[in-house]
Amino acid sequence: MIANEQLNTTDTLTQEKILQDYRLACESRHASLLGRREVMGGRAKFGIFGDGKEIAQLAAAHAFKAGDFRSGYYRDQTFVTALGELRWTEFFAQLYAHTDIEADPNSAGRQMNGHYATRWLDEKGLWRNQTELYNSVGDIAPTAGQIPRSIGLAYASRLYRQNSHLHLLTTFSRNGNEIIFGTIGDSSTSQGMFFETMNAAGVLQVPLLMSVWDDGYGISVPVEYQTTKASISKALAGFQRTDTEKGIEILTVKGWDYPALVETYQKAARICREEHVPVLVHVQEVTQPQGHSTSGSHERYKTAERLEWERQHDCNRQFRQWILENGYASHDELDAIEREATRVTKAARQEAWNAYLASLKGDFDEAMLLLQQAAETARQGEPIAQIRDQLRTTHVPIRRDATAAVKRALRFLRTDDSEAKQGLLAWLERTTAENEERYSSHLYSQSPDSPLNVTPVEARYTDESPLIDGYQLMQRYFDSLFGRDPRVVALGEDVGLIGDVNQGFAGLQEKYGELRITDTGIRETSIIGQGIGMAMRGLKPIVEIQYFDYIFYALATLTDDLATLHYRTKGGQKAPLIIRTRGHRLEGIWHSGSPMSAMVNSLRGLHILVPRNMTQAAGFYNTLIKGDDPALVVECLNGYRLKERLPENLDEFCLPLGVPEILREGSDVTIVTYGSMCRIVLEAAEQLRQFDIDVEVIDVQTLLPFDRSNAIVESIKKTSRVLFADEDFPGGGSAYMMQEVIEKQNAYRYLDSAPRTLSAKAHRPAYGSDGDYFSKPSAEDVFDVVYELMNEAEPARFPKLYGEKRG
Repeated sequence: MIANEQLNTTDTLTQEKILQDYRLACESRHASLLGRREVMGGRAKFGIFGDGKEIAQLAAAHAFKAGDFRSGYYRDQTFVTALGELRWTEFFAQLYAHTDIEADPNSAGRQMNGHYATRWLDEKGLWRNQTELYNSVGDIAPTAGQIPRSIGLAYASRLYRQNSHLHLLTTFSRNGNEIIFGTIGDSSTSQGMFFETMNAAGVLQVPLLMSVWDDGYGISVPVEYQTTKASISKALAGFQRTDTEKGIEILTVKGWDYPALVETYQKAARICREEHVPVLVHVQEVTQPQGHSTSGSHERYKTAERLEWERQHDCNRQFRQWILENGYASHDELDAIEREATRVTKAARQEAWNAYLASLKGDFDEAMLLLQQAAETARQGEPIAQIRDQLRTTHVPIRRDATAAVKRALRFLRTDDSEAKQGLLAWLERTTAENEERYSSHLYSQSPDSPLNVTPVEARYTDESPLIDGYQLMQRYFDSLFGRDPRVVALGEDVGLIGDVNQGFAGLQEKYGELRITDTGIRETSIIGQGIGMAMRGLKPIVEIQYFDYIFYALATLTDDLATLHYRTKGGQKAPLIIRTRGHRLEGIWHSGSPMSAMVNSLRGLHILVPRNMTQAAGFYNTLIKGDDPALVVECLNGYRLKERLPENLDEFCLPLGVPEILREGSDVTIVTYGSMCRIVLEAAEQLRQFDIDVEVIDVQTLLPFDRSNAIVESIKKTSRVLFADEDFPGGGSAYMMQEVIEKQNAYRYLDSAPRTLSAKAHRPAYGSDGDYFSKPSAEDVFDVVYELMNEAEPARFPKLYGEKRG
């Protein structure tokens, strides 16, 4: 099949271009119809398609230029195909979950159909020239989830245009001339992510062109139940810019009116590109001929009158009529285009299906042969023969079927030592490794720039190294960082004028300017999105969530978008964003500051760093800036006023990720902790020493990754007892650490006592110093748990502290 031609142009439409558009509209429609059939016929699991939006997306593609970005959603197939970024074979390969990256370059079979991504990283994971690409950010399924990052993608254009120090980064921008095409279904505009982003776009004045495809429904729920005045353009009318007030430009157009759509998108793109003003294009009267998805029929909730209206106002039908009325082609010529579109998409479907089957055949055939050999030679050959027959008769067997059959057969060969068994074991070992690569690789960077590859550099001190407050150390560190790397940008609530609430950026906005260190509104979700988008475009943003507990506002964006980006594109995209926040020992129900297990269990794909002081934080920032993975850094709120020695190499020392540090050596009990609990535990260790109990204190330093060298188990080999302590809820961070050490490091082999955890109470902390003391672990709590361990081991030497309980 010939690759889809790129149709984007700003020239006046010609007959040739009009008919090219019609051809592609017909191909896209037929691909949608065929896709639904593939699902209903059992070849694919689920389907969601862009039928009804073809003409609007073609018009948008005409305004798209190399270097621009699409931050869209799962119905943009015509848009992406018109940009030359999707072949119909790739469309169907994704539907079949073909894991070959050549077959599905968008996600290598990891995402359901309709999720598109440009591979802007090379095979080593290094940046390609984005200005030469028609960039699509890896789509995600959560409704409106694609919107927050669009503000950062657009904001990057503003920075590239206005900050002359960035003009040398020519592979990421042409002086900020790139615009971002956001796309969203109308009902998803009810999500807070959309409103927050559009408000931020109006405040920031960035080149964001937001298209709303309005088909009048959110699955079965009509727009009257979704949007004030049943119109997103009317609902946002207060955002409309005027001659005297900045805002956004709002344009409306019918989704079936081809010339009006082309004109509207040319106008919208010009405003965005030249003026850096955000534009909302409300595309109305869009139809959805096949309904929402393959999981149901729209005939269940649409009236006969509505269905007839949709048939008459189908954009492809209206486009055909317009072409005929204006004499661009005859009925016969258009019929020929439609027949050819049918032929092309059918051929692409068959080519994709054949390629998918071929990718499975080698492993399947080898498994069948090995199972046959085992059935013929094994003592229990009959059940193995039955397993082989079951596999042979499976309709379209996939990898799991062959793997399951081999594993079941090996159960019957467990006492054999035959050649057939060895062959099956070798097959299983090889395919397990290959399937690990197919389905589980690239959760983190595998490039030379991975932060795990950064060479550690120890902090250096001299006799003259001064003692300064932690906040002053951070201030000096960030001053040095911003002075040496123009890519670094900081933004968040109160980081600019007052230098953040704890003064880590004090005086730096005045020194480096508002473009480098920027105050934002109270809008955590779009702050994170702003950082993600900037990081996608080669910048090094540090975004602040002012206090750790506020991160829940942005958790959906962090877990659905940022944490999965590298994985869901199988190494095709990355966003090395650093999220800076502060927590631990914070007082009060909404400022408790330690929800670590929520982060560990939600943010696989990010590194999670928990430095115990500001020196450690600086060392981690240096490592992360050199790396290309996203990370969350939780600084200790109660450490900003504590004294620390200032390293003389503050700007260059780097701490390795996943390497615990022994803070205190001991022989009786190992205590594993992190963050502010380090000081609590060290205080308890001194109290325990007075009673002849010698504890070893280990600061894990990072939770993701966790102890890459298995250093903690070496300590347990010495002490034979362990306590995991933190400030998270019961079953949270301490339980996570215990699983990592006891189960994964096999430390249970070396224990003479049951492993213990010490966490905060199940409720959020009460306010005040007493609330903190009685809600979170104290030095006395640590003392008591360790003493109990020693009492169990040597009751005569360590009698019970508080006597026997009564009743």
